[in-house]
Parts: sequence; structure tokens; C-alpha cells
Amino acid sequence: MSGQRALLPRSAPAASGISSRSIAALLDRLEARSVECHSIMVVHRGHIVAEGWWAPYSAERPRLLYSLTKSFMSIAVGLAVADGLLSLDDRVVQVLPDHVPADVSEQARRITVHHLLSMTAGHPTDSLAEAWELEPDDLVKGFLGLPFAAAEGTRHVYDNSAGFVLARMVERVAGRGLPEFLDERLFKPMGVEHAEWDRVKSGAAFGFHGLHLTTEAIAAFGELLLRGGLWGDRQLVPRDWVELATSRHIDSVPFRDGADDADFSCGYGYQFWMSRHGYHGHGSFGQQCVVVPSHDLVVAVTAQGEAQEVLDALWECLLPGVGQAGSTEDDEILADRLRRLSLLPVPGSADPGRSAGVRLDASAEGSALPDGTTVLVDATDGGWLVRFESLLDVEVGHGVWRESSPLGRPIVASGAWQGSTFVADLYVVTTPHRVRLAVDTEAGTATATWSTVPLTGPDLETHVRSPLMTRPDVG
Repeated sequence: MSGQRALLPRSAPAASGISSRSIAALLDRLEARSVECHSIMVVHRGHIVAEGWWAPYSAERPRLLYSLTKSFMSIAVGLAVADGLLSLDDRVVQVLPDHVPADVSEQARRITVHHLLSMTAGHPTDSLAEAWELEPDDLVKGFLGLPFAAAEGTRHVYDNSAGFVLARMVERVAGRGLPEFLDERLFKPMGVEHAEWDRVKSGAAFGFHGLHLTTEAIAAFGELLLRGGLWGDRQLVPRDWVELATSRHIDSVPFRDGADDADFSCGYGYQFWMSRHGYHGHGSFGQQCVVVPSHDLVVAVTAQGEAQEVLDALWECLLPGVGQAGSTEDDEILADRLRRLSLLPVPGSADPGRSAGVRLDASAEGSALPDGTTVLVDATDGGWLVRFESLLDVEVGHGVWRESSPLGRPIVASGAWQGSTFVADLYVVTTPHRVRLAVDTEAGTATATWSTVPLTGPDLETHVRSPLMTRPDVG
């Protein structure tokens, strides 16, 4: 735990009535399907029975949740409703009258908190990009100014803008920022000490994205929901709100066009997806908080992959082992496996003393740095120092992970020479993403491309600069 405060008690799987072999089977399935997991935590009967992080990811590091943030936004709305500050029938135009377009449509005037939570405002597709293009400095106004394709309340369309509007409504009625509101009402009472937020230019939290939490904090949130909002002897969230938010309100359409994702087709609640078993909060690239009340089970996962693969593995490998306690020997085998989890460092030779200096070719899709950036590779003790012109310097280990924070946020890297090419993986470990650097000394060029491009843009500097602000162009 590296000194961080434990949020939940620990128990061996056998003592909690769950089979270690089923957890091992889950890990086997994920490995066989090449699902790149970064962490996993299984909670049964209120106790953490299995936890692991694939190096270079680690327990103490808060992680970008992407749209799993929306589920926390739902709880913030529920707290405002419980305080009598907001109601499900409150309209956006009433709560935020200074963000209403002059020519606002009648349907836009009717959009309520319920429509935002259930994503049933009536837009034909996710309105985020179009709304920001329409009103670059006022996403709420852009959201209200777009045309609708269906009557409000009749059709679910996954819409990121809804979370942004909800955040601004909560802030307006609560009289303080969303991060401060959730810190006071949720995170601090739970003992969560490191909730970080990605922000836009004005300093406002996105609302629909951008929360960073540790894996244990995600698991603790799931356990809070499983207990109906009760934490210890404190009712932090009203039980009726938890039940309302995690109940089906509308038929759902998977947010990936053309996907046949079974656990995104079971209906949508208030910023929660209904599942074949229980419900889940979901963030892009596989950030998951899965709650299965029928099995007294919570699973938290961070990853770079597809969520449905993980959910399939949970149902087919893990669930059959719930209530099937194994042996202490099986528990020890699993614990040893979990301690040794790691992603593979870059293979190749150290070639001590060898250096390189080339210019970056940014023509490849997903380039993380500007075209023409000078890239210098200098050997150091046990690794290299890679300099990207005047932008940032990154330390790279050979056969091991080496960490640096050139602009305030961490990069953990490993590398090696593969023939005439120096290859390094730069993990932005507060996110699911990494950059593959390839310095070809024969061609005299380098590339730096994302494994998966961050949804808020490809510029590496933006994602490793502190404080974190990935939409500096948005007021």
C-alpha cells in the first residue's frame, strides 16, 4: 500500500468465501485475450480479497477515470437533491439562465436534470464536439443551441455535454466547485485523500470526465453503492438516490457505433450502465467500477482495452467461484502471482555509451510531439536520458522502469537498442496511455506515437504538465 490509507479491510479469498482459482482464471482469460490490464481489485463481502497492479502502474497512483467520472457526478447531483438545492424536474434554463441562447428552442427550454442524467435530451449524437464548436467559451449555451432529433425523455444517446451541464448546475446551487463539493461530502468522509481533477481553461472540472482516483478509491466507491450509500455508520448518500441512480431508466444504445456490447445494451440509469449482472460505471479504454449486489461483489479495473472483454471474463470466470471457497494454498499461489504482475519492459540491448540525435517525424497518426522536434538520446548509468528539444527530458531505464516528472506529472519509461533503432515506451502512468518512441539512427528520424490517443488530444506536453488542464482553449 506504500503508506497510503487503507479504505477497505483485507481478507484471504478462502476466508471470504470466494475461490482463488476463479480469480486466477479471470487473469488467465484477460492474458489470453491480450487485454492490457493495469490494475484489478476484487471486493467480496466488504473485504478486498485480491488486488494487483501491472508494473509500472502502482497502488498509490491516482488514475484518470475518463467517463467513470460521470458516476461520481451522479452522486453529486443526488447530494444536491437531498439538500433541497436541486430537483429532477429543474430545468437547465432556470438554474443557468445566463447560459441560455437568445434563440433557444422550446425543447431546449424543457431539458431537465432527469434528461441530463439519463442522457435523453434528444440530440441525435454525442453533442460535445459540435456544442464546443458552436460556443467555444460556453459549452452549456452550445448544448442548448443545437438542434434535436427526438423528443426529450424518449431516446438514450450517449452525450458527454450532459455531464458538463450537470456539473455547472450543481456548482450554481451549491455555491462552490464540483471538486470541493465532492471532497467535503464524499471523498473526505470516506478517507479518499487524493482526488485530482482535469480542468478546462476557466479552472472548472469537466464533470463528464477528468477525475483521477486510485484503484482502491474506485473499489471503495463501488462498495459504498453496494451498501446503499452507507459508509461505516454514516449515510453519506441517501439510499433512495443510490437505488434510483443505479436503476434502469431508459433503453440504452452502446456508445460505440456498430458495437454489440451486451453489458452496454441492458439499459441506462443516472450515469450508470445496467449490466447482465448488476450495474457498472464505465470510462474509456476500460476504466471500470462493477457492482454485483446479488453476489455481494465489487470489481475495480483500470486498463487500456475494451471494457466488454473484461466484463465477459468477470461473468464467465469470476462469478462461478463466488461462494466456492478454495484452499489456503490456492490463496498463496494467487497472492504470489498478483505481486509479480508486470507489463513487459522494452526488449533489446543496453549498448552502453551509444547516443543519437535526430529530428522527429510527426506524419504518423497519433504523433505525441510536434514535427521537427530534435530528439537526443544520451546513455546514463543503467539507462538513458532522452531530450525532446526544449520541451521535456525523460529518464529511461534498461530492463527496469525509471520515473521522471519533467513538467510536474510522472512518466515511467523503459527502453533498449534494437539494432540501429532506439525504442522506448513512455508510460503516462496517471492515464491508460503510453508513447512508443522509435529513434532510427540509419534514417536519421524518430517517431513518438501513442498506443491509444488520449481523448483530449495527442499533445504529450498537455498530459504531463501540472496543474492538469487538457482543454486550455475552452473557457
